[in-house]
Amino acid sequence: MTAQHHGKHVPRRMTDSPALAEYRRFFATALRNPTTVGAATPTSKAVARTVARFLPTTGSPTVVELGPGTGSLSDEIHTRLPATGRHVGIELNEDLVRHLRARIPGMESVHADARELRHTLTRLGVDSADAIVSSIPWSLLAADVQRDILDQCRRVLTPEGRFTALACLPMQHSPGGKRFRAELHSTFAEVGTRIVWRNLPPLLHYACTGPLPERD
Repeated sequence: MTAQHHGKHVPRRMTDSPALAEYRRFFATALRNPTTVGAATPTSKAVARTVARFLPTTGSPTVVELGPGTGSLSDEIHTRLPATGRHVGIELNEDLVRHLRARIPGMESVHADARELRHTLTRLGVDSADAIVSSIPWSLLAADVQRDILDQCRRVLTPEGRFTALACLPMQHSPGGKRFRAELHSTFAEVGTRIVWRNLPPLLHYACTGPLPERD
């Protein structure tokens, strides 16, 4: 449909699609918070499906998302979980927490820092997690912060627990990216990687199992 303007037909402005609206929200957040958002665009469906395949589908698993952002992974995770599962999202940006609560009411979206993971889960009555999904920008974090968060992840995961993280492919060769990879090998018995090319930028998917005993 068109509107009349000075004798000419002027197309009405189209309403943003849900995908475009999510892109705008994510991009705006990335511009305002460049050190807490891992990329300037939300992850693709291909990435979300790759991550979801790594998660448990039976029993009553608890899956924790660190830095769910606009929820581009959360839909696939929520679909993957059985009805008796529990899905907790820990997000640092308060505006995104409100967005997540409205968009994905089935996920328990909590405004908290990943550095307070154990305290946050205790407050929610969560004793342990069967899987942790992370989208936080690991390569931008200081060494002590990387180690602290991973130590907390290791402690809250069950012995069979799974940890998965996403990283921008170009950042794997940065000092922070190399340090993160080394920390993963010090935290988990097995660390697998897969590149997901169907994303902008391409992402490196870490899939880790076997939390190791506490380090001295």
